[in-house]
Amino acid sequence: MNVKIQSASSVPGKETIYVDIDDEITAIIDKVRGARGQVVALVLPKRATVLQSIVNMKLLKRTADDAGKNLVLITSEAGLLPLAGAVGLHVASTPTSKPSVPSAPVVNDEMEDIEAPLSITDGTAETEEFDTAAAAARSVGELAAAGATGKVIDDEIDEAVDMDMDDAAPAGISKQATEKTAKPKKDKKLSVPNFDSFRKRLALAGVALVVLVAAWFYAFVVAPKATITIHTDSSTIPTNLNLTLDTSAKSLDASDNVVPATLQSQPKTATQQVPATGQQNNGQKASGTITLTNCSGSAVVVAAGTSFSSNGHTFIAQNSTTVPDSNYYHSGDCKNDGKGTVNVTALKGGADYNLAAGSYAMAHNPGSVSAQGSQMSGGTDDITKIVQQSDIDNATSKITSSDNDSVKQQLVSNLQSKGLQPVPSTFLAGTPQVTTSAKAGDATDNVTVTAVTTYSMLAVKKSDLQTLVRNNVEGQLDKGKQVILDDGVANASFTQANPGTTTGASVAMSTKSQAGPQLDVAALKTQLSGKKSGDVKNIIKQTPGVTAVDVKFSPFWVNSIPKASKVTITIVKAE
Repeated sequence: MNVKIQSASSVPGKETIYVDIDDEITAIIDKVRGARGQVVALVLPKRATVLQSIVNMKLLKRTADDAGKNLVLITSEAGLLPLAGAVGLHVASTPTSKPSVPSAPVVNDEMEDIEAPLSITDGTAETEEFDTAAAAARSVGELAAAGATGKVIDDEIDEAVDMDMDDAAPAGISKQATEKTAKPKKDKKLSVPNFDSFRKRLALAGVALVVLVAAWFYAFVVAPKATITIHTDSSTIPTNLNLTLDTSAKSLDASDNVVPATLQSQPKTATQQVPATGQQNNGQKASGTITLTNCSGSAVVVAAGTSFSSNGHTFIAQNSTTVPDSNYYHSGDCKNDGKGTVNVTALKGGADYNLAAGSYAMAHNPGSVSAQGSQMSGGTDDITKIVQQSDIDNATSKITSSDNDSVKQQLVSNLQSKGLQPVPSTFLAGTPQVTTSAKAGDATDNVTVTAVTTYSMLAVKKSDLQTLVRNNVEGQLDKGKQVILDDGVANASFTQANPGTTTGASVAMSTKSQAGPQLDVAALKTQLSGKKSGDVKNIIKQTPGVTAVDVKFSPFWVNSIPKASKVTITIVKAE
């Protein structure tokens, strides 16, 4: 295959290679080996860390020497210049500036001799020696142009070259040049260590070690657990005692079951509002006259204020009068001529007092006086609500019957906080102190009743109850095998037939105590640590009253009792 290309010279004298920031030393070495030019300009990126190693710089120098390349580093990094000078590499700040070998740092290692002349050839002319002293005064571009003929200048031409890529070398290019520009084979003997790979493997090894240690710690320290279930022949012993609680008692009287008591009081204020149900008519009062007839044998005096009633309506005499006695017929009948008149006014206002004429009953009537009223008129209605005593009583009843559980629980909590055993059956509500927003008969739409009630409860010392219970239980124990595991005082119940007072009460106490083998759970956990299942069973069964022992481990690889905090001991009492 024939290809025609354009070039600045028959054979390129200089080749520029750009290095990436991520390139490793092996990749850079491969690029230098594959370069076709005799002068290789290696353009380095900023912060090229790969060449900040003297080892990597020496490897790069050796590779260039072995490949017959004249290597120039294009960089302005001040940190690379001493390293380049130490191995004898040329450095230029730009591709067009003059290269030079930087000053080498003072070291004990013997540096390579870079003063020997370098040979540069383009394959078409005789090889000339490369004078480093002269080259230091020339630019990289001039060195590249000179590589074609030794003195080729920039305007020497544009030559077309026919290349038979399949068979022969391009015309005008010698076999020697072709061989020199061919890509060199990789030197398999040159081994460059990959430090990044080494760091990764080291990190992975560290992670693996941490995981292994964590797994071991979890498997043999965190995860191991043991559950020990101990079956016993425990029994339940009931206690029923009649107690006398007395706030004036100073100490426990175990013979008569008299227990010193403490009173706890808690006031509670409650309000209740109810509507007024009474009515009062403030309208005008009706009035009229009443004519009195006296059929007695003597005159009758009717005083002012005397009341007259008809159909539930009462009228009051506004003046006094004397009613003379009447004359009689020959037959002895009253002629009804002894008469008197009084003005009357209704007791209350209201239109319903406007009564028609009719008879009335007179208060304190001697029996001989009759009263006949005229038409009553002038009464009007003006009704307002008023408070009745029944309204106040109704509100008070609602307060006293309200739920007092919250007060009761508060009393229990207060007594327990003092280390005492509350006796709920002694809960007592005092007489409410009632105040009202209005009195009976006051005109208002509703009335608010406020009641302050003081509640109380008695409590005793737990130690006093425990003494009484133990006195009862110890006589029923199987000595040598049983002890009191739970006296039951915390769950005791109290009842009383009659309400007590704030100074004392008679109560009945009932509780159930548990008796069985004595086992110190905390001591067992420490004693059994590290023991196998069989050893655990043998140790616990030595305690009188133990009937069976079950031991379970978890996870499956655990076969001995772990530390105490990882052990759970459950004591199963006999039914």
